[in-house]
Amino acid sequence: MRLSGLIAILFGLVLVIPFAAPAQQLQALARLELDGSSVTARQSGDVDIVLKLTQGVPYRVMTLDKPRRLVIDFQEVRFGALKRNALVRTNQIKDIRFGLFRPGWSRLVLEMALPLKVAEVSMQTSASAGSATIRIRLVPQSAVAFTAEIGAQSESAAGDIWALPEPVETSLAKTRPMGERKIVIALDPGHGGIDPGAQYQALVEADLMLNLARELKETLILSGDYEVFLTRDEDVFLSLQGRITRAREGGADIFISLHADALAAGTATGTTIYTLSDVASDAAAAALAASHERSDLLAGVDLAEQDDQIVSVLMDLARIETRPRSEKLAEALVAGIAQSVGKIRSRPRLSAGFSVLKAPDIPSVLVEFGFMSNPLDLSNLSNPAWRKKAISGILAALDKWSLADAAEARLLRQ
Repeated sequence: MRLSGLIAILFGLVLVIPFAAPAQQLQALARLELDGSSVTARQSGDVDIVLKLTQGVPYRVMTLDKPRRLVIDFQEVRFGALKRNALVRTNQIKDIRFGLFRPGWSRLVLEMALPLKVAEVSMQTSASAGSATIRIRLVPQSAVAFTAEIGAQSESAAGDIWALPEPVETSLAKTRPMGERKIVIALDPGHGGIDPGAQYQALVEADLMLNLARELKETLILSGDYEVFLTRDEDVFLSLQGRITRAREGGADIFISLHADALAAGTATGTTIYTLSDVASDAAAAALAASHERSDLLAGVDLAEQDDQIVSVLMDLARIETRPRSEKLAEALVAGIAQSVGKIRSRPRLSAGFSVLKAPDIPSVLVEFGFMSNPLDLSNLSNPAWRKKAISGILAALDKWSLADAAEARLLRQ
C-alpha cells in the first residue's frame, strides 16, 4: 500500500482464529516475536521495518519531530526484554523505546538519525498460524518536508482511538485553603509505562516511585488531615502535561512529584527537593530537567511549543502567589525529611525548569529521594523502614506547612 500526504494510519483487523469457540476471545496480549522481526536498511537508503506479532491487532503509524521519530501504537502488544541491537541493524535508527502508553495501548518509538518518510505500510495475517506481520518502508526526505508532514491524519474513517470523553460541567476554581477543610494532595509517581525512568540492577524508578507513592498516600489519608490521589496508579505512561492536568482535575492544593534518578558518573547522594526556576541552580539540575523532557519526547509526545504571549503573562501573574508557597513547601520538606531520616544531600534545595512543576495555580515540588546509582541511596529506597521514616518526615512537613499557609491565607483575606 503506497501512502502520500502527512502520515499513514492503518488499523489492522483483529484476526479471528478459525476454530474459535464462544469462550475463545482475544483476551491475551499480542507479543512481538524477535524471530522474524527486524529493522534493516537498503543500499538506496530506504529502511525496512518488519514486526512479527503473535496475532493481528489494531495499530497506527505516525512521525514526530524534535527528535525525529517514528511512532507505532498497538492495541495491545507485549515487547518483552527488547533491546535495540536485537531488532535494529542500521545506524539510521538511533534508539528505540517501548511499553504501555495508556491503558489498552502499547507504543513503539524509533528515533531516526535522519529524516525518513513513511512510504508503505501493510499488515498481513496468517489464518493457519494466527500470527500477523506489519511491514513499514521508510524513505529519505528533506528536513523541511519531514517537519511539514509530521503528525497523524484524521482517524474518523476508522474510529478515533484517542477519543476524548464527553465534556462535563466543571465547578468553580478551588480557593486557597484557610484551615476550613482538608488539603488535597496530588502525588505524582515519576515515569511509567513506555518511560521506565532510571534503571539500576534489577530495580526500576517507575516501580519504586509508584510503591512509595502508595505508601505515602496511605499514611497521609490515615492522618485524617488530607485527601490524596495519585496521578497514575499503574505502570502506564503519562506525559508531563498530562500529570498537571490530572492534578488540576482532582482539585489539588499541592502537587508533589516523586523521583529517584541515576547518574552515569559522580557520587551525589541523598534527598533533594526541586522547585521551578527559569534558570537551573546548577548544571546537574539542568541536566536532570532536560532528561525528564527527553523522556516525553522519546515516548512519542509532541512537545511543539505554542507561544501565546497573553497566556504566558497570565500564568506568570498566577505564579507571583504560587511560587513563594512552593518555595516554603520545599523548605518544609527539606527540614522534615532531614529530621526524620537523619541525613540528606549536602545541598538539598535546588531549582530547574521542570515542566511537571509549571502549574501556575498549584504549589508544586519535585522530590528526588536519592540516586539509584548510589549504593546507599539504592539500599534506602529498597528498605521499607527507611521509606517509613521519609514518609513520616513528609507528613510532619506538610502539617507544618499547611498550618502556616492557612494562617497566611487568612491574613491576606482580611
